[in-house]
Amino acid sequence: MNTNTKSEANTYIANNVRYDSMTYKRTGKSGILLPAISLGLWHNFGFVDDINNGRDILRTAFDLGITHIDLANNYGPPPGSAEENFGTILKQDFKPYRDELFIATKAGYGMWSGPYGDFGSRKYLISSLDQSLKRMGLDYVDVFYHHRPDPDTPLEETMGALADIVRQGKALYAGISNYGPEDTQKAAELLKELNVPFILNQARYSMFDRWVEDGLLETLKDNGVGCIAFSPLAQGMLTDKYLNGIPKNSRAGNDSVFLNAEIVSDNIEKIKKLNAIASNREQKLSQMAIAWILRQPQVASVLVGASSSNQLKENVKALDCLDFSEDELQLIDEIIK
Repeated sequence: MNTNTKSEANTYIANNVRYDSMTYKRTGKSGILLPAISLGLWHNFGFVDDINNGRDILRTAFDLGITHIDLANNYGPPPGSAEENFGTILKQDFKPYRDELFIATKAGYGMWSGPYGDFGSRKYLISSLDQSLKRMGLDYVDVFYHHRPDPDTPLEETMGALADIVRQGKALYAGISNYGPEDTQKAAELLKELNVPFILNQARYSMFDRWVEDGLLETLKDNGVGCIAFSPLAQGMLTDKYLNGIPKNSRAGNDSVFLNAEIVSDNIEKIKKLNAIASNREQKLSQMAIAWILRQPQVASVLVGASSSNQLKENVKALDCLDFSEDELQLIDEIIK
């Protein structure tokens, strides 16, 4: 059986056994099954990056059965460039496979100057999605998210905009991101009244950031909504990258907005202890960290980024060992509490 993805002419032909080994999980009570691991294009897909590397990562993802691709209007840099690069690759390689893909984008963070390019107004969300669709060359996305709560715009306006977007056929499903339990409950009630399929809350979740366990997962369960977890590796802390110090070219080494050397130093003993558990499981720490999130029934998928196809392949190996013993879970809890 031929499973090659590249012919001599570099025409992409998808792996014909791509669905055989991927795990798929139901998203809340919806009809949608998502791959347990999805690909996020937050990093490595902007105009500053090598589009051929991005193309290779996307081909590898689909060949591994990863059908869900996650974007946002502001991904890049510069903002919008990840969507544009994805649109270019989609046209080159994935046009025949569009109906096998579940494509997401979002709006909610600053995108353009003036009062209409940020947060959650109807004006911003609808205008932003129209721009996103043009950049990607799509008629619709599969799910459109409001990217973060807006403290000043009535939730009725924001959810009403999502409802109209779905009714117009510009998105098949509505989602929210970074919403806590109370706002999620209100959003779910509003969208139910509007008869709009609300299927996902995208939330930050890792061994080092467990806030979703304080009510959000239960709220999602009560409303038949799935959770998709981002930053599962805590910006790289839950990998083997920092076990022997802080590399100069790492996020912590460069004191990025999301991670600095002090945070790593404060957590290094925990990282080493967790790595020992992963080694006993014959996993990398990153693989165990992903598996640990997937143990939650309400988590439909874990979003990972990748700087190379090999890195993506390593992350997908997390699915080879998803089970935890009670002793392992107890020990992990003791380490990360």
